[in-house]
Amino acid sequence: MINRIDKITTDIMKTYRVKEGINHLNGPNLPSRQSVIDIITILESIIFPGFQESEQLDGENLSFNLGEKLLRVGGRLMAEIRKSLEFDCREKELFSPRECGEKARELTFAFLAKLPDIREKTLLDVNAALMGDPAAKSREEVILSYPGLDAITVHRMAHELYEMKIPLIPRMMNEHIHRKAGIDIHPGATIGDSFFIDHATGVVIGETTVIGKNVKIYQGVTLGALSVKKEDANIKRHPTLEDNVTIYAGATILGGNTTIGANSVIGGNMWITSSIPADSMVYNKPCDYILKNRHGKTAKKEDLYHETTP
Repeated sequence: MINRIDKITTDIMKTYRVKEGINHLNGPNLPSRQSVIDIITILESIIFPGFQESEQLDGENLSFNLGEKLLRVGGRLMAEIRKSLEFDCREKELFSPRECGEKARELTFAFLAKLPDIREKTLLDVNAALMGDPAAKSREEVILSYPGLDAITVHRMAHELYEMKIPLIPRMMNEHIHRKAGIDIHPGATIGDSFFIDHATGVVIGETTVIGKNVKIYQGVTLGALSVKKEDANIKRHPTLEDNVTIYAGATILGGNTTIGANSVIGGNMWITSSIPADSMVYNKPCDYILKNRHGKTAKKEDLYHETTP
């Protein structure tokens, strides 16, 4: 058994020497995926106090509870930011290790100072879901059960870190929610107030997307790029949605020069690669169709959802 393990160890070690693209050896520690997930959990409990605690929060213990969480999440976030900066410094030679530590502390406190604003935006997102979904019965139901709210809440946190040019962590945060909820929002996307994703699953929002206020989209919507050329990485590749736009299920909107004008409605399964003026309604025109029953005979249109017998 030991001899066989030694042989396998030797064979794997050989791949370490030649497969440099998937190795991270003799370098600074990278951010921990589990630590990033734990940070998200603590931040969500700060954004939504009382929704995750095993004990009731009240006026007497709320301040103590919040202070303890801020200390805990601040320490963990600072450590992960430092790892990210050290990785970036190694690649680009931007800072010394000591400067990375000082920069990580500065960025951590700058991010924590953003939490009141993030909470204000999140409240608007909760209200958008409550008002935009007839099935929603309360804010508590939305917070506890809507995956779209999970995605946009984590995005609003990750976007702040992305704007601070912190490497690795913003994408790790959004990809955690991607795995969890099936909603892929790049942390670079700019999303306005009162955003609601109904049903949520399968939504893709690209890095340079700009979304205005009071926008509602349904499941399966893609806001993507017309091409995926690497040389286009630093230009606007994804569409702009102005205020009060609604996009129904399965619609695909592509291109950095594509703008959906304010107050427009895009119907389900549309494919759009050019701009739409404000106050527009875009939808597929119903076509004529011929129905046949299971015996091959022509059926009536009203029998579409029923089996037809001879």
